[in-house]
Amino acid sequence: MDKSRTEVLIGKEGIEKLANKHITIVGCGGVGGYTTVMLARAGVERFTLIDFDDVTPSNINRQIVAYNSTIGRKKVEVLKEMLIDINSNVFVETKAERLTKENISSLLGKTDIVIDAIDSVKDKIELISYCKDHNIYIISAMGAGNRYDYPAFKLTDIFSTSDDSLARVVRKGLRERGVRSLDVVISLSKGEKVEGVIGSISYYPSALGGYIASVIINKILKEEI
Repeated sequence: MDKSRTEVLIGKEGIEKLANKHITIVGCGGVGGYTTVMLARAGVERFTLIDFDDVTPSNINRQIVAYNSTIGRKKVEVLKEMLIDINSNVFVETKAERLTKENISSLLGKTDIVIDAIDSVKDKIELISYCKDHNIYIISAMGAGNRYDYPAFKLTDIFSTSDDSLARVVRKGLRERGVRSLDVVISLSKGEKVEGVIGSISYYPSALGGYIASVIINKILKEEI
């Protein structure tokens, strides 16, 4: 992979910092998929991808792994192929399993950073609690659905959030577990009121994924993680 344009900005030392980090992405759909690709294009070279789901037709409107040609395939396998096509030097481990309390230790293994891009509140709380207990840096994506306005996001602590229904439920669960802080990226809009299934549009998950990638990259370069 040609990293010359990136090196102009962050130098050789920055390139090495990114290449040497092992990042685990849990949830490789809309937000997680775009985050992963952004990190790979920036020069991260060690990934673990965790997601049990297959690509479905309803994913095509917003997920980087979703095409007519990939319907029915595991998201982690499609994403792995994309990463290798971007940079043949990447190491990518895929785990097509649902993360649970029982398997979380074996799925995560040894990693530097965890990106939480899963929808299930129960699984989110288990993942966050585990990472906090084991001193693994984790950042969590909050809600991106039911929005089509101009995307605007903020990095904050989950215990400082308001007007985010997902953050509210997760915050309650984390408080019960004794977790007192968590980096999250939240949307600055409240979203539309819709009935039934969550609505989505092409650019919102990708914008959130890009924002999370920027947080991770800057923290690595500044040696904050």
